[in-house]
Amino acid sequence: MTIEGPGDHLYGTETDSDEEVGGAVSGGDHPNEKRRGPVVLRRSRLQEPSTTDQRLLDSRGPSDWVHTDPWRVLRIQAEFVEGFGALAEVPRATTVFGSARTPREHPEYQAGLELGAALAGIGCAAITGGGPGTMEAVNRGASEAGGLSIGLGIELPFEQGLNPWVDLGVNFRYFFTRKTMFVKYAQAFVCLPGGFGTMDELFESLTLVQTKKVTKFPVVMFGRSYWQGLYDWIRDTMHGSGKIGDKDLALLHLTDDVEDAVRVVEEAYQAWEDTH
Repeated sequence: MTIEGPGDHLYGTETDSDEEVGGAVSGGDHPNEKRRGPVVLRRSRLQEPSTTDQRLLDSRGPSDWVHTDPWRVLRIQAEFVEGFGALAEVPRATTVFGSARTPREHPEYQAGLELGAALAGIGCAAITGGGPGTMEAVNRGASEAGGLSIGLGIELPFEQGLNPWVDLGVNFRYFFTRKTMFVKYAQAFVCLPGGFGTMDELFESLTLVQTKKVTKFPVVMFGRSYWQGLYDWIRDTMHGSGKIGDKDLALLHLTDDVEDAVRVVEEAYQAWEDTH
């Protein structure tokens, strides 16, 4: 069974991979569009050869781009200012990562719905990447349960925009700015099954906790059938060879149960409160 909701005709489905959102303008229909940070591009402006992050990191082109770096720094600064301003009054929150490719009929989507609702039930805002798939499911679960649903979008070549269940959304050009917001305004991470982006956030969060850049910050790996192989490798190979310690391994919590995941989040928040 396919689960549908508001905004489907504007937002597309979880399997869309192009960068255009919506349909042609006809009788008030939503036009195709692309997001570039907070900027919306439509019609003849849709086609762009690269993204802002791509132009920043690509050193193969002409060298005259270095002269624009002072302006680029100001743009980066502006993203931090916008993000801090938008999220400064967010209450307790949990950042949830997961795949943008998860279809709505998949059990992982249902798990995301339940997790978002459960977080709302303990008064915890749900922060996601704002995209489709399990990110959408968590936002939807939180929003429909009366909680605060937050989406932090990113400019990508296949950008689809923020999903319809984001109540508070911020679009970013740069990954590092967005990552700061994921960490700064959350007291826990929950990683649902996902791809490279989810892996990136999983290991970055573990590194931040290990090096004490953030404290009292649990990392929940939700979905044993998906994460068990990676967890076993971390335990048997990384920990077994002495590359990480006992305390490092203890940072990870593997579960299939929404209530168990929320319990870990709740305990972490209480520990966080005790130190602030």
